Amino acid sequence: MSDFSATKKMFSLPAGMIYLDGNSLGPLPLGAQAKMDHVLHNEWGEMVITGWNRAGWIDAPTRIGNRIAKLIGAPENHVVMGDTLSLKVYQALASALELRPGRRVILSDSGNFPSDLYMAQGLINSLGKGHELKVVKPEEVEAAISNEVAVLMLTEIDYRTGRRHDMDALTAKAHSIGALTIWDLAHSAGAVDVDLSRANADFAVGCTYKYLNGGPGAPAFIYVAPEHIDHARPALSGWLGHTAPFAFDLDYRPASGIDRMRVGTPPILAFAALDAALDIWDMVSMADVRAKSLELGDRFIAGIEAQCDMLTLATPRDHEKRGSQVSFRFEHGYAAMQALIEHGVVGDFRAPDIMRFGFTPLFIDEDDVNEAVAIVAEVMRGALWDNPRFQKRSKVT
Repeated sequence: MSDFSATKKMFSLPAGMIYLDGNSLGPLPLGAQAKMDHVLHNEWGEMVITGWNRAGWIDAPTRIGNRIAKLIGAPENHVVMGDTLSLKVYQALASALELRPGRRVILSDSGNFPSDLYMAQGLINSLGKGHELKVVKPEEVEAAISNEVAVLMLTEIDYRTGRRHDMDALTAKAHSIGALTIWDLAHSAGAVDVDLSRANADFAVGCTYKYLNGGPGAPAFIYVAPEHIDHARPALSGWLGHTAPFAFDLDYRPASGIDRMRVGTPPILAFAALDAALDIWDMVSMADVRAKSLELGDRFIAGIEAQCDMLTLATPRDHEKRGSQVSFRFEHGYAAMQALIEHGVVGDFRAPDIMRFGFTPLFIDEDDVNEAVAIVAEVMRGALWDNPRFQKRSKVT
């Protein structure tokens, strides 16, 4: 059994705060401070440029990618780190479209994170080959998978509601008509029991600053399935994706395997923080994390619904259909969330009316949930959110 009382002690959690926003930015792992200090002083400070070889910096994207692979059911050497999630979406989509040259439709849904849709729109405009982005409601995706679809591109867990797609079933349906799949795991990795190999997914991407606690702006990852890895042409043909970067050829030749999806110089300091965060994951099983997360979410839902009838549950109750967050709808959700934050419960808001709360058992327990329910009830039943200072929108919500 995973010892979540032990993992909670491995995070820096501000006093007087119940942090229910790990679905947006994970808290600071205590080990990250020591790890970054070591890399700063003992590696960068002492080795300077020789650290690329002596400290193994050059191989960090694949080494850390293999640590991520264990959490998402991917085979070794099929996940690589680097760049941002948007860039990895672009890479995956460009490669997938090229593998299906006779088709022109990219199918997605309105629950997808907008940035993924923006990247698709931009790529379509750049290609100029008549591709179409078709966006349907989440519940209409399966029926919309037709013979004209080249790529099914979905975020497995809806960033607003926490609704979870059936990756296995939708991938099978896409494959049955010859389409490829791209799964965005931004709200899945470290939150639910992902198994890319079982699902037979073609491509997957994700970030590491949410449930994986890699820190603000932590690098993203990309997965390419074994059957595609030597055929997927990288549209972003960066220096470190070259088969021999230090030969300094003037023409690009893609590296073999997952290294072809590398683009620019890896962010070594960011990798140090992520590497330390992943040490915590070595102490737990994903099955235990998932079971405990659902238990905490159920406790929160029951408590809120018993005391706050002005809030409407937006997250599916069915465990199979939800991720690791619980969302409620409220007309004045932004102001209410600001009031909650002032009273020590930190969640976040997503337009137009979603109040989100994340349940990560690595650092959240039953006592936290009980106290959070009591505070939410106090704020909502007392209409403490109805104050002008809570109405002013910040740049980040």
